[in-house]
This record gives sequence, C-alpha cells and structure tokens, in this order.
Amino acid sequence: MKLHLLNRTSVSDRSFSVNHNLYPNFLRVWHYHPEIELVVILKSSGTRFIGDSIEKFQEGEVVLIGKNVPHMWLNDEIYFQPDSSLEAEAFAIHFTRDFLGKGFFDIPEMKEVASLLARANRGVKFSSLNDELVAEIMKLIDYDPTTRVFKTIEVLSKLAQHEDYQLLSTTSFVNAFQKTDNLRMDKIYAYVFENFNDGISASDVAKMTGMNKSAFSRFFKKTHKKSFTRYLNEIKVGYACRLLLENKESITSIAYLSGFNNISNFNRQFKIIHGLAPSAYLKYHSSND
Repeated sequence: MKLHLLNRTSVSDRSFSVNHNLYPNFLRVWHYHPEIELVVILKSSGTRFIGDSIEKFQEGEVVLIGKNVPHMWLNDEIYFQPDSSLEAEAFAIHFTRDFLGKGFFDIPEMKEVASLLARANRGVKFSSLNDELVAEIMKLIDYDPTTRVFKTIEVLSKLAQHEDYQLLSTTSFVNAFQKTDNLRMDKIYAYVFENFNDGISASDVAKMTGMNKSAFSRFFKKTHKKSFTRYLNEIKVGYACRLLLENKESITSIAYLSGFNNISNFNRQFKIIHGLAPSAYLKYHSSND
C-alpha cells in the first residue's frame, strides 16, 4: 500500500467543499492532501490510520485532520465481499487554511480556532460531542455558499472550545512528513514513500539528491532532529502495523514486506518505536476489537 497525493483542486467557484459520501466501502487508499479535513463517520467500522496512529473506528466518530497528514479509513474485510450489503457513510468537509484569505486565522479573535488547526496536524478525534453540534456539521451541505462560510466558522469555534478530544499521531511522525518549501525535502519524501519497503538506505537517498552520504545525513538530521535511519524505520514499522492489523500475513512475511532484511532487526526496531514486540502489538489490538 503506497501513499498517494489526492488532488482535490476544484474548478468551481468554491473555496472549500462539503460532501456526503455513501458507498459500499471507503476509499482503500492511504493518502494525503493540502486541504484540512473534518469527517463525521455515520456508518461502517474498521481501522483508522492517521499519521502513525492506528486504531479501530466506529460509527459516530468525528475527526479533524490537518494539511498533508497521511490518513485512511480502512473498512473491515466484510465490506469488500462481493455479496456484502453493508454501507460506508460519512460527511467530509475540506478546506485550506487560507480559504478565508491569508492571515485570517492569525487575527486575535481567531486564536482558539488557530490553536485547533495547529492540533489538527496530529489528527484530532473528538469525544462526547452533543448531537446538536454534529447536526450543525452535517447541515453545512444545505447552506448557500455565503451562509456556509459563516456556519463553518461557527462549527470550528465550537470544536475549538470542546475539551474532550484525543490527539492521534505523534509529533515526530507529523513533523517528519509535513511538506515544506524545500524542494529537496519534498523529493526525499516522495522517494522514501515510494521505495521504503524495497531495501533503500541513506546512501540510496543521498545519491538520488546528488549529495554524498555524510552531507545528506547531516542535512537530514538538522532538518528532522533525528537520523535518516530512525525516520526510515518509523515509516517501515508504521507500514508493518497496517499489515499486522489486516491479519493476512505472518509476522515474518510482514517484516520482509515492510523492508526489513531479517526478522531480528524487525522485532528490535518495532519494540524501540512502539515499546512492544509485533506479536504483543497484534494481541493488544485484537483484544480491543
């Protein structure tokens, strides 16, 4: 499963979009996009991937996802069976941070909303939202464009004041992935996500960028505050987590599919990053289904 950039650029005269999605299953693509996304899950269950957070999801959850944060709602396998009559339903609102103009969320009156949007860079799962607020989110699709703008601000303001929430992805993962204005870093990100499970090394990436290995290692560590090897292992272990929860391959197979050349190194790196061996990680998440 590779990471994909989804282009949501619209030719319409709208600065953001509101969609009611009803399908046999959600899009089975791990993806990211420059728009912030607010999602209300109305029907279906499965596994939610946001950054390096991997959790089961159920009907009724509300999640806000920041710019360029990789994510996917993967329905349970039964949703993909040919004879399945199940449905996956959600409301999704997409907007760029500057959809009201550059600097709008930086004015003092928008301080709370700006803080919410900053938290969204890790993914925010809201709990105990009242039915009225959830209804307000879904009603956004019914308004005329001008009213929709005002109502969106109201919704964001109420979510910003809601205190019962959970931050999903780790800061280190999100900071490592966020797109920058540095074209060299963008090139590195694209290369790593396309090739991380093909046995690539720091030397391979250095060569791709036209740098020697030592210079590349210094450059990467200065940018990310961690070594390239640590970053690469986090990506590979994150992919392994997805495969573990899909429960279609043995742990040994998953180690190799994730780009590790031996099971011992896979187990060691997995435990360093998650504090659990792969088998314990799978047992923990299986017991919480």
